[in-house]
Amino acid sequence: MMDWNHELLASAIWLGKALAITLPVSGLALWLLVRFTNWGRQFWRLAGEFFLPAQNGWRPLLALLLILLVTLAGVRINVLFSYWYNGMYTALQKWDQKAFWLSMLVFAVLAAVHVGRVLFNYYIQQSFLIRWRQALNESLLKRWLNQQAYYRSAHLAQPGDNPDQRIQQDVASFVSSSLSLSMGVIDALVSTFEFTVILWGLSGVLTLFGIDIPRAMVFVAYIYVIVATVLAFRIGRPLIRLNFLNEKLNADYRYALIRMREYGESVAFYRGEEVEGRTLRQRFDNVIQNVWQIVFRSLKFNGFNLVVSQAAVIFPFVIQAKRFFAKQISLGDMVQTANAFNQLQDNLSFFRSAYDSFAEYKAVLDRLTGFLDSVEDAARLPQPTHTLRDGGLILHELNVRRPDQQPLLSKLELSLEPGHALLIRGPSGSGKTTLLRAIAGLWPHCDGKMQHPAPEQLLFLSQRPYLPLGTLRDALYYPKPAGHDDAAAVAVLKAVHLGHLSGKLDVDADWSHTLSLGEQQRLAFGRLLLAAPHVAFLDEATSAMDEGLEDTLYRLLRQRLPHTTLVSVGHRSSLLGHHDLQLLLHGGGSWQLQAS
Repeated sequence: MMDWNHELLASAIWLGKALAITLPVSGLALWLLVRFTNWGRQFWRLAGEFFLPAQNGWRPLLALLLILLVTLAGVRINVLFSYWYNGMYTALQKWDQKAFWLSMLVFAVLAAVHVGRVLFNYYIQQSFLIRWRQALNESLLKRWLNQQAYYRSAHLAQPGDNPDQRIQQDVASFVSSSLSLSMGVIDALVSTFEFTVILWGLSGVLTLFGIDIPRAMVFVAYIYVIVATVLAFRIGRPLIRLNFLNEKLNADYRYALIRMREYGESVAFYRGEEVEGRTLRQRFDNVIQNVWQIVFRSLKFNGFNLVVSQAAVIFPFVIQAKRFFAKQISLGDMVQTANAFNQLQDNLSFFRSAYDSFAEYKAVLDRLTGFLDSVEDAARLPQPTHTLRDGGLILHELNVRRPDQQPLLSKLELSLEPGHALLIRGPSGSGKTTLLRAIAGLWPHCDGKMQHPAPEQLLFLSQRPYLPLGTLRDALYYPKPAGHDDAAAVAVLKAVHLGHLSGKLDVDADWSHTLSLGEQQRLAFGRLLLAAPHVAFLDEATSAMDEGLEDTLYRLLRQRLPHTTLVSVGHRSSLLGHHDLQLLLHGGGSWQLQAS
């Protein structure tokens, strides 16, 4: 039997040495991966900010160090279990009852430590993953929202697909897979070394074709696993692309379902169920076809792995049988040999067994870095030079083009002082709405100079107003935080002929589907009155109203906001009376500015 007191002290010393060796080796390996491999560069691009002490302090690195220590402790416990098996089976072989019951006591202690280590490891890993996910989610969300990349990326030649899935799902997959795979690699490498030493001491001579091979068990294990791993990689390689497509096709199908729900009323009016059904079924068929390819490829890959693993079970017994029956080794030695061989085989097979996990991880890396590429490319899209001024709007030599670079507006000159009002008119496709997008900084195909107040002093009202999720109060004050002055909110609702909604300010509902388009446009006018911006842009903002209500609301704007500069897009001649100037767009770059 082993001296367990001595082994306990040796384990503590071993943990210290293992940590001292593993830390610099892991750091060097990470540096090499980041420096010389695409995987490493992708990982550091996503995770570097979280692990830099200058960004998040030392807490993430200390938490990772603790996880590493607990992982190494798990390796040492497995080694101790290996020796326990030897001692217990040897006691049975020798009919040593005292040694047997002592081994049971040792097992109870090892099992208790093992259970505690597993539970503690789960807690610290989950705590670490939650904080990492929070930090990465915030980082990606900030980049996506910064400089309106969520909108401008749509103008890229190759925009990233399904950004919602990248932020919500792939972030979770990235952090969990990064930790599990990295700790799995470290566990496998350290365990490989430990059980190689054990197997080396237990291995004997194997005579093969008349040649004596010392320590044969170790060489057999390594050759067996290396050959199996090379073959497994060749079989499993297509899984990387198939897993990438699986996520993309599922996201495309989910987006189509969401879009169907969002535009349900329009589809119902058109009786377009058959067309929409064909689209949905086609996207779902694409998902299923890819899933079948994954199934067939996984059958080959997993079948090969199972055959390799099952064959490995009998190897140590077959090789050690001759020495056991010759009474050169004990039953405990033979069982420990089998245990060490299987542990070594499992550890050496880590990359083969986890290949599908690595394939999924690579797909996640590609999707997240593709998302970052899209966000960064959107930020680099050109836009006019914006200069701030206290009020009004000045455009100097503004050129606006279509995506195919055909001109919509050429060298536009415009100067509006505070309180002035401009009406933009022209045939469909002449660039009226596109001009507003260019002023807002949303249209990349333009150049020139602009002077206007700070962005928070500009307000854009579209033909179909955006109503956020939440209460009616939230929708009324958007994009600013909801105010708590009920009297002001009720007065504005009454002013825009929505007095019947005064009692529903704090009702949480999907107001974009609850209110008619005309009511939504009136609510947007209420939003404009409360915000009192220096410049307001109204893009067909009264198209769902009758001319009488339109006239009332424009008069209300001029009365309540006399210093606000108005820029309207509209076709009705009735709008001319509410504007000092009109800008006529003729298409092809030509324009004309005249008094209303």
